[in-house]
Amino acid sequence: MSNSPETLDLDPAAGPVELTRQLCNIASVSGDERRIADAVERLLQGAQHLHVTRDGDTLIARTELGRARRVVIAGHLDTVPINDNLPVRDEVDPATGEPVIWGRGTVDMKAGVAVQLALALELAEPTADLTWVWYDHEEVESDLNGLGRALAHAPHLFAADFAILGEPTSGTIEGGCNGTLRARVTLQGTRAHSARSWMGVNAIHRASELLGKLARFEAEIITVDGLDYREGLNAVRVSGGVAGNVIPDRCDIEVNYRFAPSRSSDEAVAFVRAFFADADEVEIVDLAPGARPGLDAPLAQSLVRAVGAQPTAKVGWTDVSRFSALGIPAVNFGPGDPLLAHADDERVSTSQIELTFQALRTWLTGEL
Repeated sequence: MSNSPETLDLDPAAGPVELTRQLCNIASVSGDERRIADAVERLLQGAQHLHVTRDGDTLIARTELGRARRVVIAGHLDTVPINDNLPVRDEVDPATGEPVIWGRGTVDMKAGVAVQLALALELAEPTADLTWVWYDHEEVESDLNGLGRALAHAPHLFAADFAILGEPTSGTIEGGCNGTLRARVTLQGTRAHSARSWMGVNAIHRASELLGKLARFEAEIITVDGLDYREGLNAVRVSGGVAGNVIPDRCDIEVNYRFAPSRSSDEAVAFVRAFFADADEVEIVDLAPGARPGLDAPLAQSLVRAVGAQPTAKVGWTDVSRFSALGIPAVNFGPGDPLLAHADDERVSTSQIELTFQALRTWLTGEL
């Protein structure tokens, strides 16, 4: 196996645990996915049962067996920035005593990708046709997302009856996802010399009232199709000020609203605009709808039986939303504790990788 800077190869016989190590050690911060996409493409060249299409740094590998049903199984190749946490190393979790792989991308979500790649190579005769997708630019703005780009370029490749996204779920099923909205809320003022502050209007002071309103806001818990989704409305960035002796004439508050999948995007926008009605301007800068749980689909129910654990709600946003928008029921299912995603001590249990692999393998080779 070659791992020179020019050519980074993945071992087709490695299995999901070792593939996790190999994938993580190919650094792939968002925007720098070319090397890992090249490595995955080379890995798939030996799988004669797969028809592979590449769109930028997104790979789509399909079986064409003429099965009655088709399942899409997807995972992203990119990670958030590295912070002295590569290469990966093997450790023992002090809390559980279990072997873990420590390092960037182990949880979010290269362990999930490793499970998928190992199964994609092995399963030449699954009981449903499969569309495997590994894509770029998930951890950044939604308009850069490789899955969204590939869906726009070749929608026919994604027609399916059910979809699974390998986001970290601690090896259980998380249905649907919350929607997410970011807004820039602007307060205006009037500049003046700070020695004569009464001649101006301090925009930062004006913002304090809205910040207080945000601090008092209590998030709702909304039950959708039997799963509880917790909402949230939070200031995530504040900017303002001109100089150390100038009363500021503008203050911007960046706000993130996480809304239950029972709300439409239009309803979310209307809520945020009403909440900040006292602001001078509310600009929606990013918006992605949520996805309902999708657990009423027969394929979802059979997956729940194969996993053997009660599903819960995915409170963060994931790309299941893109499948849901196409009318494809979709769930999240992958190894790794989502609370450790993006953490500097990101780590995944090797036993959880194996259990997720076995559950998905059992499901894909059984009666769907």
